Amino acid sequence: MESITSLLSIALGAVLINNFVLSQFLGICPFMGVSKKVETALGMGMAVIFVMGVASAVNWPINEFILKRFGLDGFLQTVTFILVIASLVQFVEMFLQKAMPSLYEALGVYLPLITTNCAVLGVVLQNAQKGYTFPEALTYGITGGVGFLIAIVLFASVRERMEFAKCPKSFEGFPIALVAASLISLAFMGFSGLKVW
Repeated sequence: MESITSLLSIALGAVLINNFVLSQFLGICPFMGVSKKVETALGMGMAVIFVMGVASAVNWPINEFILKRFGLDGFLQTVTFILVIASLVQFVEMFLQKAMPSLYEALGVYLPLITTNCAVLGVVLQNAQKGYTFPEALTYGITGGVGFLIAIVLFASVRERMEFAKCPKSFEGFPIALVAASLISLAFMGFSGLKVW
């Protein structure tokens, strides 16, 4: 049984210290593409939390009880994880198309790109590499998604304000967005010395 302290340290690490987007630089494509408005960024973040959490919950037993047991974890792990993630994203896409068509339209091409989002694949691969137990893997998956949500919503709020800011002509649009993303990333680097006792 995992202690609350170990789960809390995993959670804080995933949200602040080792944030997938701002520290590990995984999942940059949807981070840059869906961050022009806070509402769409919030929708993408919620979808990523769901996919990361469920992918961690589904891939952990597959890895532990099938791939490791039969010695297939060395070469079938990535392929298996991608297939599970792709299935989950299809489920999310169908749900959003029926339940929230406006959000489905706003996310556009970036919703199916969650399948190839390296942050989602990264969380399940890191769960396997770090040898996490099921509660640890689930905590890491969900809080990794929360870290993605925090990063993308912060960035979207900054980008919304930059629409009205004056900046040099050469920095307008995407270049100033990259500068803002790097400054947010530097701010999150301040958490790198944080420890949970």
